[in-house]
Amino acid sequence: MPNRAERRAAAKRSKQNKGVPQQANEAQGGNRSSGLVDEYALQERSRHLEEYEQEGEWKPSSSVQKERHEDEDITLNNPKVSHTPHSVRQVLRIITWTLILLCAISFLVIMWIPSVPMWLIITIASVFAVAVISLFFVAGNSKDNPNLDANGCAI
Repeated sequence: MPNRAERRAAAKRSKQNKGVPQQANEAQGGNRSSGLVDEYALQERSRHLEEYEQEGEWKPSSSVQKERHEDEDITLNNPKVSHTPHSVRQVLRIITWTLILLCAISFLVIMWIPSVPMWLIITIASVFAVAVISLFFVAGNSKDNPNLDANGCAI
């Protein structure tokens, strides 16, 4: 009785030879990367395509995408939905991002001015640093973020 390694090797050889003509297999030494057409793979793909043609056009069926599209439809079709900040944390988050944008714009402006006082550069840099650090405090809980999955990865 062959051992496990021998059975696996035999199964691997039988998979490699499936769909390849015997003469081509002998001529190329079993190498399928020689540009020969893999008839088995083509037949499987054809069968797979025929199955899905009967059902109509394929559309993505992710439940996450369905939920997201339903939420977008609600906000687009319902003019009563307000996007104003409804908590102190959201107001602070908006102020923080505004400070970051203002600092970035002011950095671009003072970069082209030849003589800028050092106190102005230090002030802009410190406001930028405080704004970035405050994002950690005013950021919401990751569980409430609809763009993150259960593991915290972006969807």
